[in-house]
Amino acid sequence: MANEKRGVWRLTVTESFSASHCLRGYEGPCENLHGHNFGVEAVVEGERLDPKVEYLVDFKVLRGRLREILGELDHRHLNEAPAFVLENPSSENLARFLYRRLEAALADAPVRLVSVSVSEKEASKATYMEL
Repeated sequence: MANEKRGVWRLTVTESFSASHCLRGYEGPCENLHGHNFGVEAVVEGERLDPKVEYLVDFKVLRGRLREILGELDHRHLNEAPAFVLENPSSENLARFLYRRLEAALADAPVRLVSVSVSEKEASKATYMEL
C-alpha cells in the first residue's frame, strides 16, 4: 500500500510588545527590574483553503487576535499581571501563556495553533507547543 500524502499549510505571524519584568530567584542581574522589546511568533496550520479567496485564514485575523492578547501585556510590569503573580514571567512561561490564550482566541478559525515563540533578543527564543 502506497503512503498517501496530505498537504498542510503553515502560516506565521510576528508581533512585538514592550514590557518590564524581573526573574524571581535568578540570582543575577535579571532578578532586577529590566525591560525588553519582546518578539512573538505564532504558527498555525491547516489542510483546507477558503474556497472563495484560496487562503488558509486571513493574516489580518491572525495578527489581530495576537495583538489583542499582547495589548494586555504591552507597557506593563509583567510580574504584576495576574498570570505572573505566582510564576516567573520568563520567555518560556510567556510563550505558554500566549499559546493558551491564542488557542482559545482561534477556536472559531479553520486552523490549529502549532506553536508560539517569545524572544527577548534576536539571537534566542523560547517556543511552546502542545503535542
